[in-house]
Parts: sequence; structure tokens; C-alpha cells
Amino acid sequence: MPRTILHLDLDAFFCAVEELHDPSLRGKPFAVGGRPEERGVVASCSYAARALGVHSAMPMSQALRLCPQLIIVAHGRGKYGEFSAQVMERLNNLSPLVEQISVDEAFVDLSDLCTGSQEADKSAQEIARKLQKQILDELRLPCSIGVASNKLVAKIATDTGKKAARGPAYPSALTVVPAGAEAEFLAPLPVSMLWGVGPKTEKRLSGLGIHTIGQLAAMGESALAALFGENGRELARHAKGQDERPVVTERAAKSISQETTFARDLRDDKTLEATLKELSAQVGKNLRHEHLAGTTIKLKIRWPDFTTLTRQITIPSPTDQDDEIYETALGLLRRIRETGQYVRLIGVGVSRLGAPIRQMELWGQESEKARKLRDVLDGLQEKYGKKVVKKGDS
Repeated sequence: MPRTILHLDLDAFFCAVEELHDPSLRGKPFAVGGRPEERGVVASCSYAARALGVHSAMPMSQALRLCPQLIIVAHGRGKYGEFSAQVMERLNNLSPLVEQISVDEAFVDLSDLCTGSQEADKSAQEIARKLQKQILDELRLPCSIGVASNKLVAKIATDTGKKAARGPAYPSALTVVPAGAEAEFLAPLPVSMLWGVGPKTEKRLSGLGIHTIGQLAAMGESALAALFGENGRELARHAKGQDERPVVTERAAKSISQETTFARDLRDDKTLEATLKELSAQVGKNLRHEHLAGTTIKLKIRWPDFTTLTRQITIPSPTDQDDEIYETALGLLRRIRETGQYVRLIGVGVSRLGAPIRQMELWGQESEKARKLRDVLDGLQEKYGKKVVKKGDS
């Protein structure tokens, strides 16, 4: 049965939400993100700012050089989550097959709502237009939508529509790729728009004279496999607009992590270790909140020259406990960092997640008491803030 997949992307989501709370921002160049003196980056920026060269993931200091009149707005994380949940609720009312891939982006399988190839394209377009209008009317959030026979082409359709609608206004684009026209639609687009083509692959393809997806498709699967191995076969399929992946309605967390970038490069060992301890506590709390535990603990560290290292170790049994996460991460830190060495960023994470193991025997009674205490502390910190009470050092 032919599929009909809708991809929705909320336009400059963080900025759109901020404008709802402060209408004076509308039409002005502004960015949501961290302060330049704190090495902040642009999380999102208005289309007026984009017209002046500002873009997401750009250091805020660089954004200010490009646009001195740029207004910087701090994150309002709670607000974004609330609006995102309302958007996803409307998608789930439309179809039970919804795959949320970020706070502002999702796929929806409309196959059961559309029948016949030509009728499917027409009905999908009507559904998409009504959905776009509903989200704008009810939530005052603009969005762009792509519709195609698979996730790959639907996503690229959204991106293409947004790029074509350049300007200071929200794009609110709607692009439908008819079934059977996938390869034709993709052919003139740059290879960089294709999943699996990063900067290195793009540079290598450019050296071969391959700049468009159509040129890539013309190379054939065997030639691409000879160049890129199994990834080459996937590139060949994608270049022809082929993608069999289903819409996944539930996505299990692969890892839970926390990291921080210091306002100034840090070399003090005690401060660094205290930061690592705080990050470990937050990871532990998040694991317990999700009823998860993991066996692989990872340390991430970045030196002042932006060299980034990650080291990990697998422990015998799953953990969601702050102290165990911290002690393991601290051991990794001491292996790769010399005393007094400057650090720009540090992070800790836990992966290979599953349900925590509860031991109730001999040693389990003491463990269970400690767990109940930890649950109480989590509750207090959730209600009154993480500084309300802390576990003392022994």
C-alpha cells in the first residue's frame, strides 16, 4: 500500500513563542540563546535576523558583529515544552502514527486517511493545509509542512519550501511531492540536502564533480558502494527518493546526559570536580524521573583549542545513582586530564539504558532506604530548587 507521510516543522519555534509573550519583538532582528560574554550560541533567530546573516548554532558574539542591533532573548524552556505538547496533541488527534523527532518537528503517517495515488496527493494537501491553519489559529504558531511517500522526501520537501520562502516573514510553506515524482523532485537539489551527506562526503563528491542529487543518483549503486561501502548503497537509494523507514510512534531514550561550557576556561581542580558532581547529580535525577538506569558512563571534555574527547566505561550492573555516576566519571577525568590543565567544556552521560534493578535482599534493605531518601530529596529539589538541600560529603 502506498504511504503518505507528513513532515511538520514549526517555523523559528523559540522565536515564535517569545513573540507571543512579547509582541514588541515582531518584525525585529532578535535571537534566543545565551549571552555573548558567557560564550552563548544562537538557539533560534527571527527571520529578520536571518536576513542579516544570523543563523542557529552561531556564536552569539559573531551574531552581534553581523547584526549590532540584535536583541538577545534568554531561553524560556518551560514555555517551549508547553507549546510543543499542544502541537503534538493536535497531530495525535489527526493520526495515531506520530513520530516526534524534536521539540518542534514531527512525522505523521496519513496513509490510512488517503486513498488512491492522485486522490492521496489531493487529500493529503487538504489535510496539511487545514492542520497548518489550525495550529496558526489556535496556537498562533506558524509551521511549514512537507508531504511525500516517505520520511526522507517529506523532510526535504519541508526544507525546500522554507528555503524558497526567504524573507523577514515566517515561511509557512506547504510542499507536496506527488507519489512517483520523488527522484524528479530531488534531482536539481544540492547533495548537502540529502541525509547521509555531511561536509566530508559533500567535499569528496564535489571533487568527483557531483553537486546535485540527480548527479549522485546517476552514479549508480555499485559505483557509490565502491566509494563509500554500505553507506554508498544507502546514498544511492536515497538519491532516488527511496526510504522504507516507518513512522516510529515511541522512541526509547538512548542516553541521558548533561554538560556545561564555562564562561572562561577553567583549570581549578576542585571547581572542575564540583561541576562534574553537580552534572552527575542532574543525570541521576533525570534517570530516576524516567525510571531508567544505565551501564555505560561517558565523560565528555573540550580543551580551549576546541579539541573534544569522549571516554566511557561500562559497569557491571545498571545504575541511576549520583555517586556511582560521579565516581566513575571522575576516574575517567583523571585518566585523560593533567592536574591544572585548562578545560572549556565538561559533560557526563549514561547510556545502554533499561529498567533499574532493585535488590531487596541482605544488602538491599540499606540500599532501599538510601533510594527512598534519594526520592525524597528529588521531590524537594523539584519543588523548591536544587539548592534547597544537598547531600553532605562524608
